[in-house]
Amino acid sequence: MNKTDLIDKIADHTGLSKIDSKRAAEAFIAIVMDSLAEGEDVVLVGFGTFTVAKRGARKGRNPQNGEEINIPARKIPKFKAGKAFKEVIR
Repeated sequence: MNKTDLIDKIADHTGLSKIDSKRAAEAFIAIVMDSLAEGEDVVLVGFGTFTVAKRGARKGRNPQNGEEINIPARKIPKFKAGKAFKEVIR
């Protein structure tokens, strides 16, 4: 499913127009991204939790020439599915 498919399904489930459904989907995505950028977790009970994890600096290898490189520390987004979500996909 891509973003367009999601917007169509939101419109079907809610009775909203596709334009309003697109605005709602884009607003949700923007709010989640902004909250994570500010260091705030997004917890949707039953669905899951969006968090930011810290990945430490490490050594790696350049696949083109095998040369060792330093990979800097960084923050990455993570999602952990909630119990109800896990139950649905079993």
